[in-house]
Amino acid sequence: MRGLTTYVLMPLTILGALNWGLIGIFGFDLVAFIFGPMSIASSIVYAIIGIAALAWVIWMIIEKSQKRDER
Repeated sequence: MRGLTTYVLMPLTILGALNWGLIGIFGFDLVAFIFGPMSIASSIVYAIIGIAALAWVIWMIIEKSQKRDER
């Protein structure tokens, strides 16, 4: 599971955070620029990034809990 978090979930979460940073600072939505504003493709990308972020947060909580139990 470590590979999934390192190579898939974390990069998708970082891309989502960078996109939100671009929106907040410059008003530029990179996903909408690439896939079109609220197209089916951009909706899918937003959903994938959101699910990845949620899965990554859950994984970090589980991992932290397991480390605490090992002590």
